[in-house]
Amino acid sequence: MGQPLESVEGAGPFVTRRTWRRPEGDTVVWDSRLARKRGTLSVRGPGDRADRVSTADPGALRRLRRLNVVASAAFIIGGALFAVGAAVAQFGSGDPTVSAWVYLIGGLFFSTGGYVSILQVLNAPRHAPGGGFLGTAGWRWWGYEPMRLDWLSTFVLFSGTLVFGVNLLDSFLQGLTVQQVNRLIWTPDVIGCVLFLVSGHLAFAEICHRPWPCVRSRSLGWWVVAVNQLGSVLFMVSALAAFSRPATGSLVNVDIANWGTLTGALCFSVGGVLQLFERP
Repeated sequence: MGQPLESVEGAGPFVTRRTWRRPEGDTVVWDSRLARKRGTLSVRGPGDRADRVSTADPGALRRLRRLNVVASAAFIIGGALFAVGAAVAQFGSGDPTVSAWVYLIGGLFFSTGGYVSILQVLNAPRHAPGGGFLGTAGWRWWGYEPMRLDWLSTFVLFSGTLVFGVNLLDSFLQGLTVQQVNRLIWTPDVIGCVLFLVSGHLAFAEICHRPWPCVRSRSLGWWVVAVNQLGSVLFMVSALAAFSRPATGSLVNVDIANWGTLTGALCFSVGGVLQLFERP
């Protein structure tokens, strides 16, 4: 017989935390991000002053560790390459092709990190339907789960990296008019930035269990989300400054465009480093 469900929390229609009470009196809490990142449930007995941890099976934990390392490394390297590309554009020889190639390689790492983030969601331990025990599904390379907030956040992030790829590939085109530059290069850049911001907002909703952001300075996961969201804001500032004026063809502000990309990329690298420690 299933254990009674005491409460459900989340943002809108999305459930990000469930609480059960076991017959023996223990209270079990499934938290979406903790289960996905650390493979754990929180358990507290009637006389306990602190939570105990119930973990998934060893195979699931090893799988989560490997995925976390790959995703973290991809964001660290991708962010570092974007920072290098922006530095070359700001301080280098002035040849846009050099920074374009660095950006493109960095974009491949960002897309890898985005896809592996989806794999983390799809292959994370699940809670049992009638209780608090973690169940582990078989390995999946893809899945469609739009009613899971963690899946939606990572899917939007991955989509943003693909849109950035369009921007990066179009930057190699030669002989474009100002209108074509804004349509083929600038527009995908802005759309990618918007998708990154939406993904970050959804990640805040998952970790805060409500539709708006919160401050949880003692949570490593919150810091990962916050640093990455700061990077997304800086990317958006950079994109807006990179708009080409129709009358002159010059950018709104070259320095802000380059420095916004550089500092935003470093935020994603720092977020990747922090994510290394958010593991089982």
